[in-house]
Amino acid sequence: MTDSDPAANEITGLAPGERPTLKTISRLTGLAVATVSRALNDAPDIGDDTKVRVRETAASVGYVPNRAGVRLRTGKTNVIALLLSTEHEVMNHTARLINAAAGALRASPYHMIITPYFPDENPMDPVRYVVETHSADAIILNQTQQEDPRVEYLMRVNFPFVTHGRTIWSDRHAYFDFDNCAYGRIAAQALADRGRRNLLLIAPPLYQNYATEMRDGLLSVAQRPGYRGAVLDSATSDDQNDKIAEETRKFLQQKPDTDGIVCASVMACMGATAAIEGLGAVVGKDIDIVAKEAMPFLATFRPAILSVKENVMAAGQFLADAARHAIDHPDAPPMQHLDVPKTVD
Repeated sequence: MTDSDPAANEITGLAPGERPTLKTISRLTGLAVATVSRALNDAPDIGDDTKVRVRETAASVGYVPNRAGVRLRTGKTNVIALLLSTEHEVMNHTARLINAAAGALRASPYHMIITPYFPDENPMDPVRYVVETHSADAIILNQTQQEDPRVEYLMRVNFPFVTHGRTIWSDRHAYFDFDNCAYGRIAAQALADRGRRNLLLIAPPLYQNYATEMRDGLLSVAQRPGYRGAVLDSATSDDQNDKIAEETRKFLQQKPDTDGIVCASVMACMGATAAIEGLGAVVGKDIDIVAKEAMPFLATFRPAILSVKENVMAAGQFLADAARHAIDHPDAPPMQHLDVPKTVD
């Protein structure tokens, strides 16, 4: 149906040919235009019942804010940009992160845009673009480095942002992080408790902060007398499954006494499993695997695989809330949270 359809007009309360505006919502709710505007912008002095009423009316008439007008009035875009590498594992991690962040913004005036960057691009380019064009009010970053140039730049230009992962400047900016050092440690200890002594880590690229933390956690156990720890240097958990499988197979042929593998992702775990079984060995009998996952999958894939749960949904929600907080309260302490895993399932 179109705006000129009498049935549509009767349902929504719009006049024939009328384009829904703040005045339309004001007329239909009986509230002042200023109140409608503040309710749509989640103003703290507007009651929740009024906000719900206004938003439901706005949705029923198909109201869409004029972004150009909002920007002229407030200097804000009401947009938060989530910057993602196209190399990043999508299957059970990034998709849930996007879903959670978008869900956290759903009842707010903010919208999220996904800004991808490709392997042959400079990761700084999309950051500079967002800042220089002011196409968003805040940025969410992941795959952080210890001395991340994107973070240094955003702090220098004083642009609101939050990181999924920590940097050396984490005391000065908002972040949500999974304690990957603790993950590496408890994963290696779980293998040691099962009598495994020669451990392999399939890690993310080591220039990323969480990769070095994971390595350090594993080595805190694997450097004990009688143990050996190694990091697969010919493939990373960000690589394709077939490459991970092939390079893990080669490593196991060179180090046949390897009896425990720690994986940074589900993709790495599946590649390691393929390598083990391709050599005629059995997961859980000849070699144990511990993997990190965002949703329960591995127990169905191979019941013998050990896993540690990473709450990516909580991460996405926190990152969205922290981005809004950085926009709305620029002088307040940044929101920060470290999610520390405790057990291996």
